[in-house]
Amino acid sequence: MRGISRSGRAPLTRRALTVAALGAAASLPITAHATPGGGRHRPREEGAAPGERWHRPEFRGVWLATVANLDWPSAPGLPVARQQAELLAHLDKAVADRLNTVVFQARPTADALWPSRYEPWSEYLTGTQGRDPGWDPLGFAVREAHRRGLELHAWFNPYRIANHADPARLVPDHPARRHPEWVVTYGGKLLYNPGLPQVRRFVQDAIFDAVERYPIDAVHFDDYFYPYPVAGQTFDDDAAYAAYGGAFPDRASWRRDNVDRLVREVARRLRTGRGGLEALSAPGLGGRRARFGVSPFAVWRNRATDPSGSDTRAGTQTYDDLYADTRRWVREGWLDYVVPQVYWHLGFEVADYAKLVPWWADVVAGTRVRLCIGEALYKAGAPGQPAPWQDPAELSRHLAFARAHREVRGHFFFSAKVVAEDRVGAMAKVVADHYRHPVRTPW
Repeated sequence: MRGISRSGRAPLTRRALTVAALGAAASLPITAHATPGGGRHRPREEGAAPGERWHRPEFRGVWLATVANLDWPSAPGLPVARQQAELLAHLDKAVADRLNTVVFQARPTADALWPSRYEPWSEYLTGTQGRDPGWDPLGFAVREAHRRGLELHAWFNPYRIANHADPARLVPDHPARRHPEWVVTYGGKLLYNPGLPQVRRFVQDAIFDAVERYPIDAVHFDDYFYPYPVAGQTFDDDAAYAAYGGAFPDRASWRRDNVDRLVREVARRLRTGRGGLEALSAPGLGGRRARFGVSPFAVWRNRATDPSGSDTRAGTQTYDDLYADTRRWVREGWLDYVVPQVYWHLGFEVADYAKLVPWWADVVAGTRVRLCIGEALYKAGAPGQPAPWQDPAELSRHLAFARAHREVRGHFFFSAKVVAEDRVGAMAKVVADHYRHPVRTPW
């Protein structure tokens, strides 16, 4: 996803962005405010200013992508002070727009933006993988976000090793070089094989190194599980399937189970921690455990493929092509929140925003999973996008439409650099129309 756009034209497949690759009436709504000492408090209703409206808690999020320096830092190798200033500018912009959540990409390509015990420092900091940048970006981001009353969701890409296919370009002690049997080359990239139990354990351990070190508010995955299909190429997991797939009727079922296991196990580790069910494994704002969210490609299955699917004709279906049964993850309660990337305009014939939002609302109905909608701010005013995206009011109409569905608990915008640039004023209109007052997140 991040660093990757979704085509606005059929067939719906992904295209590279910069890398080879961004209402309903409330019941007891409460406004959240940053406190002078950091963190946030929940003001009592009697403390409201005269005439102030109370608003339903919701997520107002922004993705901050680090892969290929998409959002931050603006270039590798900048002085520490410059990197920190740029990061603070993104956080301050979020506050100015009355957002409440920043999704910070901490593990873009099997590397780390913190001093990990498992993986090398990211090349996107210094220009050289493994080189210590001289500071702790994730720790800094968590501290400064909380100081401003923002939640910090740490975003991890589970299986991507590199956006190239040359293992020799990785540092010599990289886990992918020490365990070449874990690696599959596909689509010009190096990827960990999701079918290997040892890969699943390693990926979790790498993630939980950050969870245990920092008071992050959530662990966040995007849409990358098994890779998006590349015409004429085969994802070579024959050996893993021969070793571990015998109990499954076909390879697709086995692959889906591999991804299910990763999601289920991450959820269990977050909820149990060291102290039993619902332990505070990573106390964030208010001393909560770290939550778990996933932002999938928005089409689980087309209705023509499955009567339970959405009324869409997408060229990609997460269940069939990425082996990600996103609907099951919601229904099983493995997630705390889900943010489908509904990156198309209202009325788009192949995948209509007005059809996908109600479909997802039905999926989460009756569960404890919070539904948010991923919004393609990067399309607003972009050359080559269809007429609806040239209208600065398109995104504001998205929020107005979603507000009619009580299950929708917020929106996330891709991405931070685009929020800052706001090419045609689409974000400014969202803020003016919908974000006039700050609100807390719906935990």
